[in-house]
Amino acid sequence: MDHPGIPEPALRRRLAAALGTAAPVCALLLALLAALAVTDPGFYEPDRLLAFVRRAAPLVILAAGQYLVIVSGEFDLSVGAVVTVGVVTAAELYQEFPGAHWTVVCAVLLLAGAAVGLVNGLVTTLLAVPSFITTLGTTLVLQGGVFSWTGGSPQGYLPDDFRAMGRDDLFGWLPWGVLVCLAAGAAVVVLMRCRFGRTLLATGDNERAAALAGVRVGRARTVAFVLSGMAAALAAVLVAGFSGVSAQAGSGMEFEAITAVVLGGVVLGGGRGSVAGAMAGAFCLVALFTLLNLRGVSGALEPTVQGVIVIAAVALGAADLSRRRRSPSTGGQSS
Repeated sequence: MDHPGIPEPALRRRLAAALGTAAPVCALLLALLAALAVTDPGFYEPDRLLAFVRRAAPLVILAAGQYLVIVSGEFDLSVGAVVTVGVVTAAELYQEFPGAHWTVVCAVLLLAGAAVGLVNGLVTTLLAVPSFITTLGTTLVLQGGVFSWTGGSPQGYLPDDFRAMGRDDLFGWLPWGVLVCLAAGAAVVVLMRCRFGRTLLATGDNERAAALAGVRVGRARTVAFVLSGMAAALAAVLVAGFSGVSAQAGSGMEFEAITAVVLGGVVLGGGRGSVAGAMAGAFCLVALFTLLNLRGVSGALEPTVQGVIVIAAVALGAADLSRRRRSPSTGGQSS
């Protein structure tokens, strides 16, 4: 059922525009995969290709969660810290409760991620603290808490059944991480096609108009933060699977997720973009770093590459938005 006050034609135009923004990043992804095939002829062997997807899966999941927040007009800089906390917490839990079932530990991590997202959402919407500041503060709190808890050196271990999701295969060839990535992506795609997705797009496009149309803006954004926190916790399970215990497990992943989202054509400020584009942006980022590594480019340049991508993508998005506003045929932004 459509949300009252939001015209159906306008919603269809928004959704069509969002899907259209994924085309350029998909073309870029194909070009990068072709370059990888030329650089490394064995890249398209099934096991190598699936290993690439498994390696990209945590970032793809983070990008899907970050998309929900950004398309609503906010930011979530805490997801990298949530990944770190998730890995460290799992190890500490297994140290205290060696016989804990992996499903219980995963459930605890998802609840913890949701709790962090809830705090972010409530502080942002009820206290009117800019999300950039809110989630930056949350990051510092979580990083300080991890250091205080572990002394900079996490204890405990991660048993094989918990790490299986991140490093093992189903049927001996299909990585569990690929299945988790597909399931998470499909869930967000379905969510964006439902009423809640339309309210997020409307909120990010024009907060005041959405509120006047009856959208509970604060609740929609809070739910987006909760889902982003849960996505980060799920990514932590995959990261723990193939990386093990580390106090730096999620370091920098928040910026990688934002880079992937803007590379996927999602407009910072909200209202435009597709989750398919955001996820394709994550694959592009991993493919680009893989290609640079194969070409012998130092990994130290990765932050530089991310910075250039963010600036270029935001500049192009701003130019496109300005052109739309000036165009008499579009009549400005979609209402």
